[in-house]
Amino acid sequence: MQALIINILLGFVVVLALGLLIWSLNSSSNMTKKQLKVLWRIFLAAAMLLILELIPASFFAPLDNVFEGLSFIVVLILYLIDYLIIGYDILLKAFKGIKNGQVFDECFLMAVATLGALALALYDRSGDYTEAIAVMLFYQIGEWFQSYAVGKSRRNISELMDIRPDYANVLREDKISRVDPDEVQIGEIIVVNPGEKVPIDGKVIEGESTLNTSALTGESLPRDIVVGDEITSGCINMTGVLKIQTTKEFGESTVSKILDLVENAGSRKSKSEDFISKFARIYTPAVCISALLLALIPPLFNLLFLHAPADWHIWVYRALTFLVISCPCALVISIPLSFFAGIGGAGKAGILIKGSNYLETLSKTEIVMFDKTGTLTQGVFVVSDIHHNIMEKEKLLEYAALVESSSSHPISKSLIKAYGKEIDQKRVSDIKELSGNGVIAKVDGLEVAAGNDKLMAKLGIEHIECHSVGTIIHMAIDGKYAGHIVIADVLKANAEKAIAALKKAGIKKTVMLTGDRKNVAEKVAADLKIDEVYSELMPSDKVAKVEEFMEKKSARAKLAFVGDGINDAPVLRRADIGIAMGAMGSDAAIEAADVVLMDDDPLKIAKAVNISRKCLRIVYQNIVFAIGIKLICLILGMLGIANMWLAIFADVGVMVIAVLNAIRALFVDKL
Repeated sequence: MQALIINILLGFVVVLALGLLIWSLNSSSNMTKKQLKVLWRIFLAAAMLLILELIPASFFAPLDNVFEGLSFIVVLILYLIDYLIIGYDILLKAFKGIKNGQVFDECFLMAVATLGALALALYDRSGDYTEAIAVMLFYQIGEWFQSYAVGKSRRNISELMDIRPDYANVLREDKISRVDPDEVQIGEIIVVNPGEKVPIDGKVIEGESTLNTSALTGESLPRDIVVGDEITSGCINMTGVLKIQTTKEFGESTVSKILDLVENAGSRKSKSEDFISKFARIYTPAVCISALLLALIPPLFNLLFLHAPADWHIWVYRALTFLVISCPCALVISIPLSFFAGIGGAGKAGILIKGSNYLETLSKTEIVMFDKTGTLTQGVFVVSDIHHNIMEKEKLLEYAALVESSSSHPISKSLIKAYGKEIDQKRVSDIKELSGNGVIAKVDGLEVAAGNDKLMAKLGIEHIECHSVGTIIHMAIDGKYAGHIVIADVLKANAEKAIAALKKAGIKKTVMLTGDRKNVAEKVAADLKIDEVYSELMPSDKVAKVEEFMEKKSARAKLAFVGDGINDAPVLRRADIGIAMGAMGSDAAIEAADVVLMDDDPLKIAKAVNISRKCLRIVYQNIVFAIGIKLICLILGMLGIANMWLAIFADVGVMVIAVLNAIRALFVDKL
């Protein structure tokens, strides 16, 4: 019965390996040469072992007519050839490990267990070498699945981050030269043709086009771009030819920073990974010593104290089985793979997580604190209302735009944009900008003042208080109050959904910290249903407020802060986990943050939390499953109930199941 099961199992392996080989040769499976080579070896070794199992023993009997024992030698040589086909690299690695003083690894365990099984078969002259070869064969199958899974994770990240430009077309002396992006200076003009990647951050000075930003933001919808728009490196130009004036060097561009984040993500290990690494360093020598004691103590006890047969071969077999079972592959491989897949899945969704330690911290987040401007709002000021007094709305807006035309302040720009016509500077003279108050100038010979209530008080002009939420620009013409303009920031499209999604994800408290005025902050917080709001804060006040919340929370709970500005960098560093808006966020915020949202969508915060929690669930599942199965099988092995076939399942089977479970962390679309 056992022989039948073995043959069915080997037949399945042959068919599976052959199917994978045919698939890899007839499709773009992205298998590496090394993976193909191992797959060929698995196929040949399994096929050869199946043939040797099916050939009856009498087939080799005539060889004994040449000389006694020749059939035994031929069968042994054939099995040894099969063993070397599938296991030569493991034996070499084990030898190199011993040579370099790194003895206790899985290759050493496999080598000792399989060579020991061969030695026992020779000792018994049973001719049953199947177990030794099967252990090595199924171990290689498990390693192949692990290698393919890691490769798939890496390819997902590589495809996602296939944004490194190979060259830049720089315009010099009316000639286009193809150069390395590192050679392009700030202020130079580069040309990006359809189908090419934008190599360096800059500003479009000529041309219109559509950009594919999916590699950066995870969004499938293309983005239209025109003259004057800022353009981010790493996007793919889809339609028109663009001329771009660079605003950063290649090393400081978005594409370089992203690639640096991805390349360094693997170096930051989580507590779970560190635990597994330490566990394996202690566990492997311990089980090797335990196996040695299992092979020596019971037979010696029988011999010396019970005066019974030592039964060395029984206890040595149990010790070898114990070694195969104890191999910590499932833990050592699947735990880092789970985190790697989680980071890859998040990256595919436009969420860059700088390391698995941050992924683990993010999963424990219970409090999320937000900056307001640029995080929950667009950071774009628009004219929301005009309350006129002595002139029409359009005229009041025109005078405001003319007075503010020489200022680069965001509010000034919003007034000019709302006016929407070309500014005639000849109409404006005697411009005086009063810091913190506003601007006074002559427009068409009339003295026009535009500013806050302090400016009106300074000029001795009675003004009407406005109860609308926003920034109020009071206007006075020739000493008479003319009305006021309300300018307000605009909420991001998904801001309200983002807060709701966080609460659905189990976040216990949402808090907004802002330097804006109290009435503006409270209005935004109420619209978004944020639990608590603190306004009129300086950057140092934000840090103090975060520290206050961190002292109050439980030791296990983590606090995340979400921001985008330069003034948010200190608080991003201080929080347990800092989340930065990457597309429009400042370089300082991106550098300080642990997680970067590439499309500035606050809805991605909840997605990042859900991804991290899914990844940690998979990690804990693999830890409990692998350790639990191994402990049960180790006890059965010591008692002699488990044979080498159960040992194969306890090692390779558990590893394959754990690896396949880890791959689930890649799939994040529905989170």
